[in-house]
Amino acid sequence: MDDIKVMSIIKEIKDYLCKLPVDKNIELQNKIKVELHSVSPLKNEPADCVVWVKHENVYANDYNPNSVAPPEMKLLIVSIDSDGYTQPIVTMPCEKGHIVIDGFHRHKVGKEIESVKNRVFGYLPIVEIRHNRENRDDRIASTIRHNRARGKHLISEMSNIVAELAKKNWSDEKISKELGMDADEVLRLKQITGLAELFSDEEFSEAWE
Repeated sequence: MDDIKVMSIIKEIKDYLCKLPVDKNIELQNKIKVELHSVSPLKNEPADCVVWVKHENVYANDYNPNSVAPPEMKLLIVSIDSDGYTQPIVTMPCEKGHIVIDGFHRHKVGKEIESVKNRVFGYLPIVEIRHNRENRDDRIASTIRHNRARGKHLISEMSNIVAELAKKNWSDEKISKELGMDADEVLRLKQITGLAELFSDEEFSEAWE
């Protein structure tokens, strides 16, 4: 099939989509994107397939250590209101829809700011993380990496996350690698929790007995 034939098919699809109601149009475009993504040379990259889903089907996670100060939150609202959504929300599928991995505040704006919500017809742009990274530990690690790459996280929440992973038998080395920390930072965050059992595998633990 030559390029002219392909462009003719694309025109037919465009003409058909233009006649559909908004929800049906978006639903069908999502399906087309997913199908094209499945044969893309970049199909292993989540950013290759951005789809739009209803905001009520996108849920905040319960562990995000990121916090945005009021001035920055106001600026984010202005940015999305003025420039549009320039970054999708990173998610993973769940029984109810999608859980946010990164983009909690972009998700919040799309749900709560009427001017934005009306403009995007109540939808949010999302990508899904690789499907081999979908258990809770992997989700937490992915969220932390996204936050730390921007230099944003709350120390108290980070210490709770390190404690949770340590209790799930993640070694200090694994925590350090997956969360992008050095060994001293892992140790400091463990100390903040004040939970002695987190140090049971440390060489100096016997000094406290």
